[in-house]
Amino acid sequence: MTTEGFTTCLWFDGQAEEAAEYYVSVFKNSRLGRIGRYSEAGPGPAGSVMTVEFELNGQRFVGVNGGPEFTFNEAVSFQIDCADQAEVDYYWSSLADGGEEGPCGWLKDRYGLSWQVVPEGLTELLLDPDGAKAARATAAMMTMKKLDIAALRRAHDEG
Repeated sequence: MTTEGFTTCLWFDGQAEEAAEYYVSVFKNSRLGRIGRYSEAGPGPAGSVMTVEFELNGQRFVGVNGGPEFTFNEAVSFQIDCADQAEVDYYWSSLADGGEEGPCGWLKDRYGLSWQVVPEGLTELLLDPDGAKAARATAAMMTMKKLDIAALRRAHDEG
C-alpha cells in the first residue's frame, strides 16, 4: 500500500466551486484542480458541480457539494501559522470578510469554516516554563479576537 498523504474533504451545500476559488485567492501558493460534475445518475442535477479539487500551501482539499445535511462547526479548524503580524493581519482580514470573528485568534469564514490565525512565537509565550509569564500572555490572549503578537509579548514580559 502506498501513502501519498492526506486530502481534506469539505462538505458544502452547492458552494464548493465558489469556496475553492475564494480560498485559492486568499492563499498565495495555491491552485485549483479538477472539477467533477454530477451525471444523470445524480444525486445532484446533471452537469452541476459535484467535487472541486484544490490545493492551499501544499495541503490538498476536495470540496464536495453534498447538500444541506451537514455544516461546519468549531470542532474542526485549520491553523494558519503566520511568520509575523503582517501575515496575521492579512489572513484575518481576508478570511473574516463576510464571516465572523471569534475569540483568541479564531474566526469563521463566509462558508462557516473555522480558522485559527496564529503568530509565530505564540506557543512559546503560552507554554513558558515561568508560569507567571505564561499566565500573563494567556490572560492577554483571552481579551483578543485577532491576535497581536507585540501586545502578547509585552504582557508576557511585564513583571
